[in-house]
Amino acid sequence: MKQLTIFALFSIAFIFNINAQNKKKQDHKAIKDMCGCYEVSFNFAETFNYDTDSTYVPSRVKHDRGLEWVELVKDDKDEIVMQHLLIVETKQGPYIVKHWRQDWLFENTELYTYDHNNKWHFEKRPKKDVKGQWTQKVFQVDDSPRYEGSASWVHVDGKSYWENTTSAPLPRREYTQRSDYNVTVRTNRHEITDSGWVHDQDNDKVLRETGKKDVIIAQEKGYNKYVKVADSKCVAAQEYWKKNAGKWAVVRNTWDAIFARNKDLILAEKVDNKVLFKYLFDDENYKTAEQINPVIESFVKKVK
Repeated sequence: MKQLTIFALFSIAFIFNINAQNKKKQDHKAIKDMCGCYEVSFNFAETFNYDTDSTYVPSRVKHDRGLEWVELVKDDKDEIVMQHLLIVETKQGPYIVKHWRQDWLFENTELYTYDHNNKWHFEKRPKKDVKGQWTQKVFQVDDSPRYEGSASWVHVDGKSYWENTTSAPLPRREYTQRSDYNVTVRTNRHEITDSGWVHDQDNDKVLRETGKKDVIIAQEKGYNKYVKVADSKCVAAQEYWKKNAGKWAVVRNTWDAIFARNKDLILAEKVDNKVLFKYLFDDENYKTAEQINPVIESFVKKVK
């Protein structure tokens, strides 16, 4: 009887392990399915506002379109890195904008969660709290942090999706236009579809002050649809990345060293009246580690 019990327990553990491995393969495929060439529609609209000020003016509805290449930068069993590159057509030909980046880490326990006013808290989570989960780390165009969150990929009824709620700075479309809120509490849902994928968002526009309760100013719906097209439409972006991948690897390495300090992080908005991406997009003066490292470090404030 004892031998049968041990055998049964071993069999259950074996089956559980196989199922976990199969689930991870499904997760891995879903994440990498977001790579490739896409025609993208960006759509945002305020849905409700809660401001008591009668002069409150909501953000305008935003509809925009673009062509975007999502480059697979790194593909390991526990880490996937993808760089978004926006292709803008001009009279001189296609112009490439290094867009946002998303990293995916399996069962990651170390996160930088956004507070407010350009401050991120370093957070260490117990392994049991992230078992089977993937952390999505999203970065700005200059590879500085934006937001991070951990959740499980769900594969059911023919659907594959991941959903998480986390705090983030204001989106670029808003931060020069609005001063009545300073945090976006984002519910992000990434869902793989037959034609590509969807980035579905339900966002709270929040005024956050230290020691006070968050105040929701308004809510927003975002729906960004990525429709896959032939990779040949994104050749310009692929060529850009081949030429510039080395430089941006240096930038990522510099940030990785900063993150590895495992301390709260506060970033300056500007140094010498200039934002970070304007330094790093200068390919003439910022190409090597000796040029790049000091300028990134100059934006990192010392935390008391």
